[in-house]
Amino acid sequence: MELLEKALEYEKRKMSNMSTSDRVASTREAKALILAINEIYKETKDPELMDIMKRLTVKKKKIEKRLKGMPEV
Repeated sequence: MELLEKALEYEKRKMSNMSTSDRVASTREAKALILAINEIYKETKDPELMDIMKRLTVKKKKIEKRLKGMPEV
């Protein structure tokens, strides 16, 4: 499946030294991948797909956390 290959490639990609626009594009790409995999998961209920979605979500959240920056006190 091409979609799973894209997801695994995204997961292995380095996320250091990214500009803000790169981070935004990366989170959007992750969201699109997660939603597409979810559509397949709804039909097959394959636990491997769920694991991939969880790993992508963790990586996406890390990038989003970096985008939001430090909270002001």
